[in-house]
Amino acid sequence: MSMPGSPEQLTARQAGMISCHNCHLVCHISPLNNPSAMACPRCGSRIHRRKPNSISRTWALVITALILYIPANVLPISISTTMGNSHEDTIISGVIYFIESGSWPIGLIIFTASIFVPVLKILVLIYLLISVQKKSSRRPLDKTRLYRMVEAVGRWSMVDIFVITIIAALIKLGVLVDFKTGPAAVYFGAVVVVTIFAAMSFDPRLIWDNIKEYHE
Repeated sequence: MSMPGSPEQLTARQAGMISCHNCHLVCHISPLNNPSAMACPRCGSRIHRRKPNSISRTWALVITALILYIPANVLPISISTTMGNSHEDTIISGVIYFIESGSWPIGLIIFTASIFVPVLKILVLIYLLISVQKKSSRRPLDKTRLYRMVEAVGRWSMVDIFVITIIAALIKLGVLVDFKTGPAAVYFGAVVVVTIFAAMSFDPRLIWDNIKEYHE
């Protein structure tokens, strides 16, 4: 619904325009053509008005990330052996170790990259999914910014894996006979990859579709 005195806003769908999900080329679609049967003239990808099964795919990936996140934090992330004694550390115990030893900046980096950021990405995606499914029309711009934030953070998510190598390089336990990553590293890497795919599967234009339906 337009405000009095304001020009009617024309959406891309109403103008017969559609953006390629791959290369973002804006293509013109004739009303007689089915966009799902068309290919992008630049990259050849199939064109869709909205990402197919975006909600169900994103939910599946988010739930998978939640399941993987449990062993990633419960199982040991590192296993060190000194003088025949084996010691295992989880992500949380590693954070506590660095804080108690006075290396709180390192502990803060590990906490942010390995705990805060993954949880934040999962919670934001859950919030956006519920908001779209409930057809909420509140603050769409802020929701879009939240999604862009999750998408941008995903590009730097491999920093989380790099944290493991930092722990290995900074451990000073005297005569360190052996140090290796634990099984949690595999689950943690899987969480990073799955959350990246979850953000890619979500279509932020669904947020604005709710606004259009509300006004109509």
